[in-house]
Amino acid sequence: MTDPQISASLFADQARASLDAAIDANKEAVSAAARLFADCVAADGVIHAFGTGHSQATALEISGRAGGLIPTNRIGLADLVLLGGEDRAVLDDPLLERRPGLAERLYELSTPRPQDLFVIISNSGVNNSIVDMAHLVKDKGHHLVALTSMQHTRAVPALHESGKRLADLADAVLDNGAPAGDALLPLPGGGGLCGVSTIVSTTLAQMVVAESVALLLAEGHDVPVYISANLPGGFERNAKLEAHYEGRLHRGGF
Repeated sequence: MTDPQISASLFADQARASLDAAIDANKEAVSAAARLFADCVAADGVIHAFGTGHSQATALEISGRAGGLIPTNRIGLADLVLLGGEDRAVLDDPLLERRPGLAERLYELSTPRPQDLFVIISNSGVNNSIVDMAHLVKDKGHHLVALTSMQHTRAVPALHESGKRLADLADAVLDNGAPAGDALLPLPGGGGLCGVSTIVSTTLAQMVVAESVALLLAEGHDVPVYISANLPGGFERNAKLEAHYEGRLHRGGF
């Protein structure tokens, strides 16, 4: 007999409800984040997206994808190897993201300029590398957009020595509304399955992109947007536009 609390349709229904709720709840936050995105692009800035663990999926949604803004850069732990010259074995450390000085090194490797914007993604919003990066970004004078779960971050203790969470430091906060632990469907023996945060977070990210491009176009700016490299001439067109940001967009990745 199947468990009535676990099914594809039940997850789809709950995920759809979560998405609809987040869209309604984030209207002002999307507008605020879009304004920051547009101002960054108009000032010849780059939008840096940083997340660890599964939050990297949303960072990928913001950075370097078809239909997205070209002046975007993804910051990841793999940058320590790809850009920083560290041994590949460093990535085998399951506690790497807690290493002292990690945020400073990743920030340095991202080669930011003063007008650049940072987007930090973390469901819990409390891990040390996330909060360290948020503090550093603000100390350096950058604007910061946070994408987090307010339900989750309020349910867990702040781990950073400052007592701050990611949401406490951001200029705009996008709340994906995911439950603490992320999973929607309860398992009979405890715990759950089928996370919803990525579905909602990527939608919020695309909403911000759409709104920021609308602002830029209304204000008379040319907007550098990727087309699929798998369309005729797409790769060449994208490369030509990327050339304007030479040395600022890091497209490697594991």
